[in-house]
Amino acid sequence: MDVFVNLLGKNGMIIFIGVIFFLLAFKYSNNLFKWIEDQTFGTRSYIEERLALLFVEVHPDHITYLLLFLSVGSGLLALLIFFLLGQYILGIFMALVLSFLGFKIPRPVINWLVERRIKYYQSQLVDALTLLGNGIRAGLSVPQALGIIVDEMPAPVSQEFSLLIQQNRIGVPLEECFENLAKRVPLEDNDMFVAAVNILRETGGNLAEVFDTIVLVIRERIRLQQKIETYTASGMFQGFTIASMPFLIGVIYFVSDPNSMTRMFTTPLGIVLTIVALAFDFAGLFVILKIVKIKV
Repeated sequence: MDVFVNLLGKNGMIIFIGVIFFLLAFKYSNNLFKWIEDQTFGTRSYIEERLALLFVEVHPDHITYLLLFLSVGSGLLALLIFFLLGQYILGIFMALVLSFLGFKIPRPVINWLVERRIKYYQSQLVDALTLLGNGIRAGLSVPQALGIIVDEMPAPVSQEFSLLIQQNRIGVPLEECFENLAKRVPLEDNDMFVAAVNILRETGGNLAEVFDTIVLVIRERIRLQQKIETYTASGMFQGFTIASMPFLIGVIYFVSDPNSMTRMFTTPLGIVLTIVALAFDFAGLFVILKIVKIKV
């Protein structure tokens, strides 16, 4: 290797490395551009689609400004504050951390909001199907019974069924409207409900009795899920407690001996050790949450 470097020289070695990087980038250019698009405009499009599922209308430019503020803006603000305090290394470290977190946090947050809305929908589905079955027993058609749910039930189930009715009014077949509902709210209970409606509308049958059966299944599923959440609550609490212990110990050390903690953020070795410790801490929390999260 040394002989190869001597033959090329310093400038030749730089050119050789540049050519290797160029060839690798050219070979994987499609994946590279796809990754760049997903991390920039893809993030904005993803958040815009998720907000549409939440029935929240936001202009795409406003989403772009928010993402820039959370990533670049927060990093520059932290850099300015710490530079004014004279903590240059700590300022660069905090700027990089805040920029990374500001760039990555929006997706998990919007996913959490969507999952919370789906849970609300699942908890309301039993009452909605009960109203739907009673309406069909009273002689109403499926769209008319859905209208009762829209009028009587709160969001989000009323919003989803209202959108279903609106799609049907503009000419979309009812079966396709139910399939769109299943795509917007990816739940096994919802898939079972949509499949039952579409099949029985084609083959014929007693929809009210089918809805009663689905309601019993959903209630048993919810009861089992609540029991599992009760048993796993202690595991989640232990996971968050273990993950918060390094931060609490750091606060104790900072109060008792501030000089011992400032080295963790003002020296290169301390910054590296802090990053490694945070990575292991969050990795352990992630593993614990995956273990205690059980799907029914």
